[in-house]
Amino acid sequence: MVRSDARENRARILAAAREALTADGSTSMNQIAQRAGVGAGTLYRNFPTREALVLAVYQDEVTRIVGTAPELLAKMPPLEALRHWTTDLVEAMRRKHGLGDALSPGAHQAISEQSYGPVVAAITELLDAGKKDGSIRADADPGDFLQLTGALWRAASTPQDRAPHMLALILDGLRTHR
Repeated sequence: MVRSDARENRARILAAAREALTADGSTSMNQIAQRAGVGAGTLYRNFPTREALVLAVYQDEVTRIVGTAPELLAKMPPLEALRHWTTDLVEAMRRKHGLGDALSPGAHQAISEQSYGPVVAAITELLDAGKKDGSIRADADPGDFLQLTGALWRAASTPQDRAPHMLALILDGLRTHR
């Protein structure tokens, strides 16, 4: 059982690392510890390597995003929930590219493998809700949707963000046309 102060330290470290590494991928572990208000020993006890810390930041972000699908479906129609959820995913993946410099190719592969299942499960939940209410085509596939939306976080975000327009086209293709 983990003490509450240890959980709080870990959460502060993850928050500080997410913010620092997104802004500057070369931020040192000591700078992250200082930003989190913990000692270097506490940081290294939780995350023995820089790569372990970056992987934990990724995993924490994926868990957060995946966890929002049910609450979005409770508040809005499935297509709108899918749009909001995908927009959040795109923003997270764009931030991930800022963190990517800190990872080896093997770590990139590991995070992709760890996050694929939960992300596809959330997409499945969102698509199934739309299929059930008749707003999303019956043949909509979560894997296809993920591949299509992969282009969104690579789309130019300046001078004008192309992702919202591209997402609107993807979502229009999912609609049931009566």
